[in-house]
Amino acid sequence: MMLIKRFRAALAILAVIVAPSTGSVLAAPVTLPDLSPVGAAGWRADPRDPPEPRTADPRTVRDWFASVPAAGRHELAAEYPGVVGNLDGAPITLRYEANRRSMLAAGIDRPDGNFLLFDPRGRGRVAQVFGDLPTARRVAVLVPGMTNRLWNFWRGVGGHPHRSPAVQAAGLWRAGAGSGGAVIAWLGYDTPQGFDEAGRATLARAGAKQLARFVDGLAALRPEATIALLGHSYGSTVIGYAADRLPPQVTDIAVFGSPGMGVDTVVGLGTGARVWAGESSGDWVRWAPPVRVLGVGHGPRPVGAEFGARRFATSDVHDHDHYLTPGTDSLAALAGIAGDLS
Repeated sequence: MMLIKRFRAALAILAVIVAPSTGSVLAAPVTLPDLSPVGAAGWRADPRDPPEPRTADPRTVRDWFASVPAAGRHELAAEYPGVVGNLDGAPITLRYEANRRSMLAAGIDRPDGNFLLFDPRGRGRVAQVFGDLPTARRVAVLVPGMTNRLWNFWRGVGGHPHRSPAVQAAGLWRAGAGSGGAVIAWLGYDTPQGFDEAGRATLARAGAKQLARFVDGLAALRPEATIALLGHSYGSTVIGYAADRLPPQVTDIAVFGSPGMGVDTVVGLGTGARVWAGESSGDWVRWAPPVRVLGVGHGPRPVGAEFGARRFATSDVHDHDHYLTPGTDSLAALAGIAGDLS
C-alpha cells in the first residue's frame, strides 16, 4: 500500500512537471490581488498622519506609535482594526487587541488566542502566537506549505489535526521551544492550492516579501530576541527566497519535507543563519525533480550532501505530514532548534 501511494505521488508530480496539458504548469503563473488592509482608506486620511500600511518600514511604524499617547493607540485599534492588527512594527499587544476585534466581527470563534495577523479575504491570512512574545528571548516562526488557508488553519488540511499549523505550533511550543520563548504559526501568504501552483516559485516569491517584512517587525520590537524560521514543504521555499533579506536576529533556519529552496547550496541563500534540513525516507517530496526549468521547480532538495545544510533526525517519520507529531525524533530536534537560546 505504501509503495502504491508513493507511485501515485510520483505520477502526480511528474504530471505537473512534464505534462503541461494536464498540470497547466506552463500556463501563465497565478496572480493574486495584493490587497490593502481593511480600513486603509480611512487610515490614510486620518489627521494624525499615520505611516503608509503597505510600505512603511517596521521601525518607522514602531517609532510613530511610540509618539502616540496610550489612549490614542487604543482608539486607532478600535477605529482601524484591519490596519493595526496587520501592521508590522505596531505594538504587539495592540495588534492582539485589533485582531480580536476583527475576528469577532468576522464571526471567528478563536478570539481567545493572541494573533499578529488576521484577514479573512481570499485564501485568508492569520498568525497565532503561543507563549509570551513581549518578553520572549527566542521566537520561532513556523511557515506552513501548500493547501493551507485560513479556514483549515485550526482544523487541519483535510480535517486532519496533525496538518493544522496552529496545532503544530502549539505542539512545538509544548515540546520545549516555549521555554523562555514563543512560537508563531505564520500563514501570512497565499499558499499553493495544487501541484500546478506548487511547482512554481510565484507564490513563494510573494510570500518571501511578506515573511521578510513580518520578521523585520519582530526584530524592530524585540531586538534583543533571536529568531528561528521553520519551513514545512512549500513553506521552506518561501524561506529560501526570503533568506537574504532577513535581519541578523535570525540565527537558525530549519526546513523539512522541502521540495527545494530556490538555490543550489546554503551559500546561495545569502544568510549567516545556521541552516538545518530533514526529510523522511517515506516523504513523497523525494520524487520531486531537482530542477528549475522555464519557471518550474525549486532546485535541489536541501537534504542533499552537496547543498550543505545540517541534517536532523527524521527516522520515525513515515510521510510528508508528521514531522511535528508528538513523540517523534523530528519534533524533538525541531523544538531544540526553535528553542535554542544561545
